[in-house]
Amino acid sequence: MAIIGYARVSTREQNPKSQVAELHAAGAEKVFVDDGDSSRVADRPQWLACLDYLRSGDTLLIRALDRIAGTEKMAIQVIHDLDERGVLIRSLTEPPIDTTTAMGRALYGVVAVFAQLRVDTIRENTRRGLEYARSEGRLGGRPTVMDEDKIATARLMRANKISYAKIGAVLHVGATTVRRALEQPENAEGSEQ
Repeated sequence: MAIIGYARVSTREQNPKSQVAELHAAGAEKVFVDDGDSSRVADRPQWLACLDYLRSGDTLLIRALDRIAGTEKMAIQVIHDLDERGVLIRSLTEPPIDTTTAMGRALYGVVAVFAQLRVDTIRENTRRGLEYARSEGRLGGRPTVMDEDKIATARLMRANKISYAKIGAVLHVGATTVRRALEQPENAEGSEQ
């Protein structure tokens, strides 16, 4: 009858430490953490380890439902699977719901739908923001390390059948960076700032 925590962040730039601290403060004896994995992927390494670790009578402690499932269908399946195994679920941010009852499972399904709505809304807002930025002439993402001179050099080297890896070593960039730069149309190179 242990309390086992699970934390997840979507990107490597995010830090799971605050989630882990919250879970420990709420009583988690052990916390599994996936770092840089989408909740839409069912076979996240630490999620699978957490599922393997959980025993009947244990409680899975999470910060929010979207940490374990990226869609309402996944959430309902996880809730069902854990209930079948006798594992309870407790969220730190969603209302207390007893997944051992039919009403509790139904309410958790409703919470899953709202979690999905939140994720979809964030995606839609991000997409709209990027479209607006592009319409204003701004490009998102990291600035390129491949300037016009490097691209011209890379084109010459590639014309001489030199590998992307060797070109990257000469230009002090990765082979993938060289490949991406050379795949861009020639008139688009100068437009990126």
